[in-house]
Formats: sequence, structure tokens, C-alpha cells
Amino acid sequence: MYCPKIQIDLKKLEHNVKTIIDLCKKKDIEVAGVTKVFCGHPEIAKAYIDGGVSYLADSRVENLIKLKQFKLPKILLRLPMISEVEKVVEYSDISLNSELRTIKELSKAAVQKGKIHKIILMVDLGDLREGYFDEDEIYEVVEEILNLKGIELLGIGTNLTCYGGVIPSQENLGKLMEIGKNIEDRFNINLDIISGGNSSSLHLLLKDNKIEGINMLRLGESLILGLETAYGNRIENTYDDVFQLVVEIIEVKEKPSLPIGEIGKDAFGKIPQFEDKGIRKRMIAAIGKQDIDFDTIVPEDSKITILGGSSDHLILDGTDSEIDYKVGDKLWFKLSYGGILSIMTSEYVKKEII
Repeated sequence: MYCPKIQIDLKKLEHNVKTIIDLCKKKDIEVAGVTKVFCGHPEIAKAYIDGGVSYLADSRVENLIKLKQFKLPKILLRLPMISEVEKVVEYSDISLNSELRTIKELSKAAVQKGKIHKIILMVDLGDLREGYFDEDEIYEVVEEILNLKGIELLGIGTNLTCYGGVIPSQENLGKLMEIGKNIEDRFNINLDIISGGNSSSLHLLLKDNKIEGINMLRLGESLILGLETAYGNRIENTYDDVFQLVVEIIEVKEKPSLPIGEIGKDAFGKIPQFEDKGIRKRMIAAIGKQDIDFDTIVPEDSKITILGGSSDHLILDGTDSEIDYKVGDKLWFKLSYGGILSIMTSEYVKKEII
């Protein structure tokens, strides 16, 4: 068994997706499955499709290219860079936008390629990441967009929680709906999509609240980990171990819990702190900070403590474990969403589909 590796259980993932899709369907909401956490891996994305997502969405064009074999509409989540507009038009059907200059460049690229590129105009409801903040400016921009060739205004959207931590509510999402209705009335058009954010919006559905008028959510963490992310609550009938990290022990020694000698900065420029617990069973596993933030992993063996590590080594205290670990043994960890992202991005960790 090669290590380190991340094991991905596609049956559990598809189950999660179906469970959450069913929840959203009851409220007339379609789901864009966010693939960025697994870097657009096609085999994993297929589990999304089999689970019933309506769109595939990613923040990187490079990942969308990996997904070009699939017929579902593809959404670029991160605002396009002007330097990549040709690729955006080629490999995404829809992109999120908040800059008129970029939209005009997308228009030029779409015309050159003989395509219609659809956009979702982003509205900032207070989380202070992307989106138009001034409402009057939104209507001015819409007027210009409607005159652009090669561009279709598909709808409006917002992002909440990711930066400012603002929790989606009936009030702030109601404001998004109000802006959408104003656009339709002022310009005599229909908006196909009102995209009400990400997995943090699910807490409203779990309380059996209809998010009035919202008809699309962009979901990643909830599908992967079975969590709504506003309050971090588990979603009933989902798995949190779709992705698991497996590492190999490369050293087991009885050692003091305090380093011996004058303490200076570690390899990452920080002065480490230690607690004297006497002689302990210390284990080293072959993975490091180059691959993973140690704060994003949790040992399956709850009696193991993560002490820290370096760029290549994970140092653990196994003294209290009921298992007598030896060199060559494997350790299993659950991961947070950020941990999965790091591991899937690392070329040094094998990806194993089960």
C-alpha cells in the first residue's frame, strides 16, 4: 500500500450528493457541484453527475478543461482574469462576473469564437468579497451588458460566509431577490438564475425555510463532508469520511516531551511551545506541511495527539493509544474541507478511488 495517499469513496460521495439534491429539489433549487476541492478530478466529478447535480463549477479554468468530456453546463466560479478570457469562453459555459471591463473582453472573445457566453452578475450583500455593492451601479451595468454581443445575462448571484463570515438569511437573500425583480421589471427581461450562495445557505433549508426565489446554490463542502457551513451542523443521512488520509509511520521512539537545549525559531520562523509530560511514545509519519496543514486533519484513533512537524514529517504522541503501533503501520485521518483541498493539490500524495 503506497503512502501517503487519500482514499475517496465514490459510493459515499454519490449518496451525499443524492441526499442533498433531494433536499434542494423540494425547494425548487438546482445544484452546481463545486469540483475545486478535488481539482476537477473527472472520476470524482462523475459521482456528482450520477448524484444529480445540474452544473459543474470550479474556480480554475485548468480544472474545467479536465471536465470537458461531460455534457453538463460548466461554471467558472472565480471572477475571470482578462488574460484568460479566451479560455474562459472556450471551456466554461457560464462565469461569475463583477467587472464591466472583463465582461466586455468576454464579449469580444465570444464573438471571435462564434459563441454566446452566459454570465451571472455578482452582488455583494455585505460579505465584502466579490460583487457590485452599489445598487444603482448594478442597473447601470446591466443596461450596458444587454447591449453586448456574444454575452447573455443569465442571472444574478451572491457569495456569503467565505470571507466576511456573513450568514445567509431571509433578509439578505431577500435583498438579492428584490434586485433581481427590479432588473426584470426595468429591462423587461427574465433572469433564469438567482444563485443564493454556497453550502452556508443550506441551514435555511434544514430549518424547512423556503429561500423565496432562489433557484440555484453552488455546493462543495456540503456534498463532500455532509455539512452546512453557516453553523457547521451535520446534514442527516450523509457521510463525513468520503475522503480519508492514510499515512505510514516511519519512526517510533520513547523520547522526552521537551527538546533539550536553547529554543529558537523552527523551520517556519516560529518559536515552538512545549509541555513537559515526561518520556512519551513519539511517532513520525511520512507527510508534512508541504502537503497538509496539521490543523485540518483528525486521527481516526482518538488517543493519538498531533504534536506538530516539519515540511516532510508529522510528529505524533501515541502514548495513550490502545494500539501498539510499529514502524510501517498505517494511520488514518479525517480531513476538513481545506485539508482535502491541500491534499488533492499535492503531487506527493497518491489519489486512490475506491
